[in-house]
Amino acid sequence: MPGNVVVLGFAAAGAPGFSVPHTATSLVCFLLGAMVGGRVSLRYGTGSRRTWARVTLAAEALLVAASAVVAFAAPDTEPMVYSVIALTAFAMGLRNATVIKLDVADLTTTVLTRTLTGLAADSRAGGGTGLRSPRRTASVIAMLAGAVLGAWLVIHQGLGIPLLIAAVLSGVLAVVTSGRE
Repeated sequence: MPGNVVVLGFAAAGAPGFSVPHTATSLVCFLLGAMVGGRVSLRYGTGSRRTWARVTLAAEALLVAASAVVAFAAPDTEPMVYSVIALTAFAMGLRNATVIKLDVADLTTTVLTRTLTGLAADSRAGGGTGLRSPRRTASVIAMLAGAVLGAWLVIHQGLGIPLLIAAVLSGVLAVVTSGRE
């Protein structure tokens, strides 16, 4: 979302290739999803963390699956673009609110800058112990691999397939999620 705020600034200034309506839709839907995520934390935050994570992942899976259906049903149309932006941004807001509320150390799904900074600053070369390096490194590698695979799929298969894969993966995670209560 920080990138979307910057993109919104570019678009508002008239820079070519940027859309105020697309970016504003993304920001508004992300914030709505985060608000719902805050409400979900009130409902599930005092109970099982596993149940809470599963509910959020299942909701994310349904939202992303709906965006995949839209992408398959109306490819390359303006309504499809807005629907996919809205559904995926809402899902991302819901997920990020949950990650923040669950307070899992070093698990930042949207702030790769923080992860990279922590990796460098807490490394032995940075004067730290480097104890958190494996989780942070895995997070960076996972994001990079996901970006490469997602971009390749969009370029070669269209938008529907990667959205469907993301929905299925979220659904699988909803079923198999474990962790401390």
